[in-house]
Amino acid sequence: MEVLEWNNAMMVSGIILTLTFIGIFTEAVHGFHRTKFAMGGAGLMILAGQYFGFYNTELAVEAVDWNVVFLLGGMMTIVGIMIPTGGFQYLAYKIADMTKGNLFFMMALMGTLVTVLSLLLDNVTTVVIFGPLIILICKSMKVTPVPYLLAAALLSDTGGVATLVGDPPNLMIGSAADIDFNTFLFHMGGLVFAAWIVILVFLKFLFRKELAERPVMPDFSEQEVIKDPNTWKVSLWVLVGMAVLFVLHGKLHWEPWFVAAIGLTTLVFVAHHIELDESFSKAELSLLMFFVSLFILVGGVEESHFLEYLGQYIFPFVQADLMTACIVLMWGSAVFSAAIDNIPFTAAMIPIIMGMETQGINVTPLWWALAVGVGMGGNGTHLGSTANVFIVTISERLAKETGDNSYRITPGLWFRKGSPVMIMTLVVSSLIFWLFFDFYENPLPSSSFGK
Repeated sequence: MEVLEWNNAMMVSGIILTLTFIGIFTEAVHGFHRTKFAMGGAGLMILAGQYFGFYNTELAVEAVDWNVVFLLGGMMTIVGIMIPTGGFQYLAYKIADMTKGNLFFMMALMGTLVTVLSLLLDNVTTVVIFGPLIILICKSMKVTPVPYLLAAALLSDTGGVATLVGDPPNLMIGSAADIDFNTFLFHMGGLVFAAWIVILVFLKFLFRKELAERPVMPDFSEQEVIKDPNTWKVSLWVLVGMAVLFVLHGKLHWEPWFVAAIGLTTLVFVAHHIELDESFSKAELSLLMFFVSLFILVGGVEESHFLEYLGQYIFPFVQADLMTACIVLMWGSAVFSAAIDNIPFTAAMIPIIMGMETQGINVTPLWWALAVGVGMGGNGTHLGSTANVFIVTISERLAKETGDNSYRITPGLWFRKGSPVMIMTLVVSSLIFWLFFDFYENPLPSSSFGK
């Protein structure tokens, strides 16, 4: 293995990366949105790269993983078309009506619905849909929405780990390692299901006091109306078709973004009355720009070989004991993701793991360990995932509107409820990983190690 020597390009790229990440992680302190810091860091990286000769605008464009960007944009637009139909509201009120006042049953059913949707729509989009609906239902039943909001975020974060499109870090890992939808689900599905069951049981214990309340059961039948049934039905068929295509996309040699593009195109033609300008405006452009800027930023660090320089010190440990290295990566990823958000951490780890592959290490189990770690670690704090941040935001808005601070999900409250959940799921995941390590160690068909 060739030893890399420290140089100015590495130093400059490392400084820009560090300062940008500090800005991203401390947005609550200085008040600047994290996308602004990502954009600034990306711009500085290109300028510094041109000056020191390791990066330029052409390489910056190549560094962007457009599969992730287009897939997220397409799915956001599809959901933006579905929300006004009233279909999601209908499902939420139907579930509340079915529970007949059993609050844990309502938490379990609502959590199951949120999780199932997270498998396809991604966890951020799912909580954006159901967060406000949970508040409306809990207001009607005169119970605190805090346990149900937390349950929605925790269960969707966990459920999203199971599929390629369920969580933004999964998209990044799958695209970098060339993992298809079926392979991802096959390796993550059983592990995630076990962790999900543990969370549901644990939530009953964590919120035993709140779940013992006696709710008021209003008549939900008036709310159980779909405003635009035709578009809703078409949307559901489109989602079913997309699910089939996601399963087949490896055999068809289609990237996941193309499946989303086919689904969106089909939907706007069949539901022809849809206003395209209004639908496209529902896509979260700030999040998409955050991804683009982050890819450019990390691409510059990769071109400077700074991450490869760091990776050479990790290499001997991984080579000596791959299974232990995977467990350490899983727990380390979880801790860092809980502290600083799982998306930028994933972006920084991907080039390091890819660098190990070029040195002849079978990195397949490292990919799975990273996916589990950043996914489960997102539950630990309110900053662990974008879905968590949204849930905290709407709880703060509710507390302000009602003047009742008990509705506010504070960082301390999230840590007290979320960190035990994170630890429990990591214990379960580590045990499964240890018992079935041969399965997770099996090289991917596309990996150079397996060729």
